Amino acid sequence: MSDDEFLRAMNEHLELVYNLARRLTRSRPQAEDLVQETYLRALRGWRRQPPDDMRAWLATICLNAARAGWRSESVRPVEVLDPDAGTTRTSHSDTAGEAISGLIRDQVHRALWQLPSAQREAITLMDLCGFTAAEAAAMTGTPRGTILARVHRGHKKLVELLQRQGVTSE
Repeated sequence: MSDDEFLRAMNEHLELVYNLARRLTRSRPQAEDLVQETYLRALRGWRRQPPDDMRAWLATICLNAARAGWRSESVRPVEVLDPDAGTTRTSHSDTAGEAISGLIRDQVHRALWQLPSAQREAITLMDLCGFTAAEAAAMTGTPRGTILARVHRGHKKLVELLQRQGVTSE
Protein backbone atom coordinates (compact mmCIF):
# COMPACT_ATOMS: atom_id res chain seq x y z
CA MET A 1 0.00 0.00 0.00
CA SER A 2 1.23 3.48 -0.86
CA ASP A 3 1.74 6.51 1.38
CA ASP A 4 -1.04 8.28 -0.56
CA GLU A 5 -3.45 5.53 0.43
CA PHE A 6 -2.28 5.97 4.02
CA LEU A 7 -3.04 9.70 3.90
CA ARG A 8 -6.51 9.15 2.45
CA ALA A 9 -7.32 6.50 5.05
CA MET A 10 -5.93 8.49 7.98
CA ASN A 11 -7.53 11.85 7.14
CA GLU A 12 -10.92 10.31 7.83
CA HIS A 13 -9.95 9.74 11.48
CA LEU A 14 -7.94 12.88 12.24
CA GLU A 15 -10.70 14.46 14.35
CA LEU A 16 -11.05 11.31 16.47
CA VAL A 17 -7.29 11.13 17.08
CA TYR A 18 -7.08 14.82 17.95
CA ASN A 19 -10.04 14.62 20.34
CA LEU A 20 -8.54 11.59 22.03
CA ALA A 21 -5.15 13.29 22.28
CA ARG A 22 -6.75 16.40 23.84
CA ARG A 23 -8.23 14.24 26.58
CA LEU A 24 -5.05 12.27 27.17
CA THR A 25 -2.84 15.35 27.55
CA ARG A 26 -2.94 18.51 29.62
CA SER A 27 -2.46 21.12 26.88
CA ARG A 28 -3.07 21.78 23.20
CA PRO A 29 0.63 21.70 22.28
CA GLN A 30 0.98 18.31 23.98
CA ALA A 31 -2.10 17.06 22.14
CA GLU A 32 -0.70 18.22 18.81
CA ASP A 33 2.60 16.48 19.57
CA LEU A 34 0.70 13.31 20.47
CA VAL A 35 -1.26 13.42 17.20
CA GLN A 36 2.01 13.77 15.27
CA GLU A 37 3.57 10.88 17.18
CA THR A 38 0.44 8.78 16.58
CA TYR A 39 0.52 9.35 12.84
CA LEU A 40 4.26 8.74 12.65
CA ARG A 41 3.82 5.40 14.42
CA ALA A 42 0.79 4.63 12.26
CA LEU A 43 2.74 5.25 9.06
CA ARG A 44 5.46 2.85 10.20
CA GLY A 45 2.85 0.22 11.03
CA TRP A 46 0.91 0.85 7.82
CA ARG A 47 3.99 0.09 5.75
CA ARG A 48 4.33 -3.28 7.49
CA GLN A 49 0.65 -4.28 7.52
CA PRO A 50 -2.42 -2.05 7.02
CA PRO A 51 -5.05 -2.68 9.73
CA ASP A 52 -8.59 -3.97 9.33
CA ASP A 53 -10.17 -1.41 11.70
CA MET A 54 -8.46 1.98 11.21
CA ARG A 55 -10.43 3.77 13.92
CA ALA A 56 -9.57 1.35 16.73
CA TRP A 57 -6.02 0.92 15.44
CA LEU A 58 -5.31 4.67 15.52
CA ALA A 59 -6.91 5.06 18.95
CA THR A 60 -4.75 2.24 20.29
CA ILE A 61 -1.61 3.83 18.86
CA CYS A 62 -2.58 7.20 20.35
CA LEU A 63 -3.27 5.64 23.76
CA ASN A 64 0.03 3.76 23.76
CA ALA A 65 1.95 6.87 22.70
CA ALA A 66 0.27 8.85 25.50
CA ARG A 67 1.22 6.19 28.03
CA ALA A 68 4.83 6.32 26.83
CA GLY A 69 4.70 10.10 27.23
CA TRP A 70 3.39 9.80 30.80
CA ARG A 71 6.25 7.47 31.66
CA SER A 72 8.84 9.85 30.27
CA GLU A 73 7.17 12.85 31.98
CA SER A 74 7.48 11.13 35.34
CA VAL A 75 11.28 11.32 35.11
CA ARG A 76 11.72 14.87 33.77
CA PRO A 77 10.84 18.34 35.09
CA VAL A 78 7.40 19.75 34.31
CA GLU A 79 7.23 22.42 31.62
CA VAL A 80 4.78 25.27 32.13
CA LEU A 81 3.32 26.54 28.88
CA ASP A 82 0.43 28.85 28.08
CA PRO A 83 -2.19 26.53 26.54
CA ASP A 84 -3.66 29.38 24.50
CA ALA A 85 -0.36 30.76 23.17
CA GLY A 86 -0.54 31.41 19.46
CA THR A 87 -4.32 31.20 19.25
CA THR A 88 -6.56 34.03 18.21
CA ARG A 89 -9.94 34.62 19.65
CA THR A 90 -12.91 35.44 17.47
CA SER A 91 -15.88 37.38 18.73
CA HIS A 92 -19.07 35.49 19.48
CA SER A 93 -22.53 36.77 20.17
CA ASP A 94 -22.88 34.83 23.44
CA THR A 95 -19.65 35.70 25.23
CA ALA A 96 -21.07 35.03 28.71
CA GLY A 97 -22.42 31.63 27.71
CA GLU A 98 -19.14 30.73 26.06
CA ALA A 99 -17.22 31.79 29.17
CA ILE A 100 -19.41 29.64 31.41
CA SER A 101 -19.17 26.71 29.03
CA GLY A 102 -15.37 27.08 28.90
CA LEU A 103 -15.17 27.28 32.68
CA ILE A 104 -17.23 24.12 33.13
CA ARG A 105 -15.21 22.32 30.44
CA ASP A 106 -11.99 23.32 32.22
CA GLN A 107 -13.34 22.11 35.57
CA VAL A 108 -14.34 18.76 34.05
CA HIS A 109 -10.93 18.47 32.38
CA ARG A 110 -9.15 19.16 35.69
CA ALA A 111 -11.42 16.71 37.53
CA LEU A 112 -10.77 14.07 34.88
CA TRP A 113 -7.03 14.42 35.54
CA GLN A 114 -7.62 13.76 39.24
CA LEU A 115 -8.91 10.28 38.43
CA PRO A 116 -6.58 7.28 38.37
CA SER A 117 -5.17 6.87 34.85
CA ALA A 118 -7.04 3.60 34.23
CA GLN A 119 -10.40 5.27 34.97
CA ARG A 120 -9.47 8.36 32.92
CA GLU A 121 -8.51 6.17 29.94
CA ALA A 122 -11.71 4.12 30.13
CA ILE A 123 -13.92 7.23 30.32
CA THR A 124 -11.99 8.93 27.53
CA LEU A 125 -12.26 5.95 25.20
CA MET A 126 -15.91 5.16 25.87
CA ASP A 127 -17.58 8.47 26.73
CA LEU A 128 -15.50 10.99 24.84
CA CYS A 129 -14.42 8.97 21.79
CA GLY A 130 -17.46 6.72 21.48
CA PHE A 131 -15.76 3.32 21.55
CA THR A 132 -17.67 0.33 22.90
CA ALA A 133 -16.55 -1.44 26.05
CA ALA A 134 -15.28 -4.33 23.92
CA GLU A 135 -13.24 -1.99 21.71
CA ALA A 136 -11.82 -0.13 24.73
CA ALA A 137 -10.96 -3.47 26.34
CA ALA A 138 -9.09 -4.60 23.23
CA MET A 139 -7.19 -1.30 23.05
CA THR A 140 -6.12 -1.38 26.69
CA GLY A 141 -5.58 -5.13 26.94
CA THR A 142 -8.05 -5.53 29.81
CA PRO A 143 -11.30 -7.47 30.17
CA ARG A 144 -14.55 -5.78 29.08
CA GLY A 145 -15.98 -6.00 32.61
CA THR A 146 -12.94 -4.21 33.99
CA ILE A 147 -13.46 -1.36 31.52
CA LEU A 148 -17.11 -1.06 32.52
CA ALA A 149 -16.19 -1.05 36.21
CA ARG A 150 -13.55 1.63 35.64
CA VAL A 151 -16.05 3.81 33.78
CA HIS A 152 -18.64 3.35 36.52
CA ARG A 153 -16.21 4.15 39.35
CA GLY A 154 -14.75 7.02 37.34
CA HIS A 155 -18.19 8.55 36.76
CA LYS A 156 -18.97 8.39 40.47
CA LYS A 157 -15.65 10.01 41.36
CA LEU A 158 -16.09 12.71 38.69
CA VAL A 159 -19.50 13.64 40.08
CA GLU A 160 -18.02 13.84 43.57
CA LEU A 161 -15.09 16.00 42.41
CA LEU A 162 -17.32 18.35 40.41
CA GLN A 163 -19.79 18.72 43.27
CA ARG A 164 -16.89 19.69 45.55
CA GLN A 165 -15.95 22.34 42.97
CA GLY A 166 -19.53 23.64 42.93
CA VAL A 167 -20.36 22.45 39.42
CA THR A 168 -23.99 21.38 39.24
CA SER A 169 -25.91 19.54 36.53
CA GLU A 170 -28.83 21.86 35.88
